[in-house]
Amino acid sequence: MAIDSKVVAQVAHLARLKVDPQDSDALSDRLNDILAMVDQLQQADVEGVAPMAHPLDVTQPLRDDVVTEPNIRDKALAIAPAAENGCFLVPRVIE
Repeated sequence: MAIDSKVVAQVAHLARLKVDPQDSDALSDRLNDILAMVDQLQQADVEGVAPMAHPLDVTQPLRDDVVTEPNIRDKALAIAPAAENGCFLVPRVIE
């Protein structure tokens, strides 16, 4: 599918983008180059290649889940303007 300045104008209208008519030809050339590259990728032989999400089969080491800071909930609730049942009470913002 070849993209010309008319298609660029239609897509720009649908996307609510302002495209300068002077830039339309250059933009259509760049989009055609991108589509040609995608077409080239689609022609690659991937028979027998397993799909992958990442080229390296490595996972990040996770640290142990340990408490590193003291629980200050009671102190925070004690200085809160309003609290109830262990929760902060805030003014209603949506009626």
